[in-house]
Amino acid sequence: MEKMSNPLEKIRAEAILAGGEARIAAQHSKNKQTARERIEQLLDPGSFQETGMFVTHRASGLGMEKSHPFTDGVVTGWGKVEGKLVYVFAQDFTIMGGSVGEAHGLKIAALLDLARQNGAPVIGLNDSGGARIQEGVESLAGYGQIFYRNVQCSGVVPQISVILGPCAGGAVYSPAITDFIFMVEKTAHMFITGPEVVKAVTHQEVSFDQLGGAAIHRELSGVAHFTAPDEETLLSNVRWLLSFLPQNNLTPPPYQAPSDDIQRSLPELSQIVPADPQQPYDVRSVIEALVDDGEFLEVQGDYAANLVIGFARMDGYPVGVVANQPFHLAGVLDINSSDKGARFIRFCDAFHIPLVTLVDTPGFLPGTDQEYGGVIRHGAKLAYAYSEATVAKVTLILRKAYGGAYIVMGSKHLGGDYNLAWANAEIAVMGPEGAVSIVFSKDIAAAQDPAAERDRLIKNYRAEFATPLIAASRGYLDDVIDPSESRTVIIRALEVLRDKRQNTPSRKHGNIPL
Repeated sequence: MEKMSNPLEKIRAEAILAGGEARIAAQHSKNKQTARERIEQLLDPGSFQETGMFVTHRASGLGMEKSHPFTDGVVTGWGKVEGKLVYVFAQDFTIMGGSVGEAHGLKIAALLDLARQNGAPVIGLNDSGGARIQEGVESLAGYGQIFYRNVQCSGVVPQISVILGPCAGGAVYSPAITDFIFMVEKTAHMFITGPEVVKAVTHQEVSFDQLGGAAIHRELSGVAHFTAPDEETLLSNVRWLLSFLPQNNLTPPPYQAPSDDIQRSLPELSQIVPADPQQPYDVRSVIEALVDDGEFLEVQGDYAANLVIGFARMDGYPVGVVANQPFHLAGVLDINSSDKGARFIRFCDAFHIPLVTLVDTPGFLPGTDQEYGGVIRHGAKLAYAYSEATVAKVTLILRKAYGGAYIVMGSKHLGGDYNLAWANAEIAVMGPEGAVSIVFSKDIAAAQDPAAERDRLIKNYRAEFATPLIAASRGYLDDVIDPSESRTVIIRALEVLRDKRQNTPSRKHGNIPL
């Protein structure tokens, strides 16, 4: 037995050493950890079980026959995060730059199959030079195998992509299909074509960071959901996200015994939200007051900031929060915020995470840029997502809800289960100022004091037509409440809706206006 074990130990040591000490040192010199170091940091200590350690490529030509490194540049296996099973792969930049060849792609594809079949999240740690040129079309086939399985896993198990180095060309599409993308700042980059190609085709000079750095994808493109200044913080945030997510689409979200009082009154909300509908405030302060212990994991916080989305707990149960942000663009809806909200809603619906919607919006953003950019189509995605969702949907109108934005923000008309409004909220086709200017323009012009007449008509319109009692009288609101009651009322509604079941039409799938 001893004679057999020594050669095996030697082979394992060779596989673990990967590209060798020099390449490991080069990785460290760039403030990057190795694939195995990243896995150890992500998972519970001692829980990792590797698969495919002895896999090698099968290519020949262009010098490939001279070396057949173990793992073929990707470490795969399973382990645990807070005691729960996860599958993980980590591309190893010390072996052929983490490039994807046939065997490399098949290892990841096999791991995705295991994750789907066994119902556990899959986390990809990406650090790759892209397709392995020496393997030609076989490397492209490897990518195709991964993409196909990403789609098969979608809505079945949570998929998380962590970008820790380069991710270019076809490689970016696998993360784009997954549910959440994390990027480390300075060392991570994502783009379809690199700076050299951009320069050759468009004559535009651009750096790696300017083209596809973490800041670009966090703020401008919306590709990245989370970023962090270092790998340690980023991987810690991956663990935080997982604490809100179920293992798969057949299991409930993870419950944590709450320490926060269900009956906690919130008199501070009347101070946080100004009575004047024109005054801005930060809706995140409202969210933190409502949820357990103020813990809120915001998603895409710097992209389309006029809409806030993220995860929290209420009475120990995870919820997905969608809220207009009056602090940015007055909380209007537009192209990017509609896309952002719709995708988040659909994720929550796929994994049985109830939706809590907080409404304070004057409508959709007007202008030629929005119309030419297809705000109609994009806004329809938000309406589609809410209408399609069968999870519990609780909506609270904080201050104002005008026009089409009132409808698409989780209204009763799109299947809201429990819809509420604060007593001073306004619900109307448009704001009182605009409505009076259109409906009473002749009366205002004929008045002895047009300004005073306009003020009087606005006050009357607000009292008679914009009051939430009108919507409540028609059954469009289930209750009108005092702000201080908000946490208790929402939690009670979610408790009643916890076992909600809703049949859907028999069809292959709907056709969301992409």
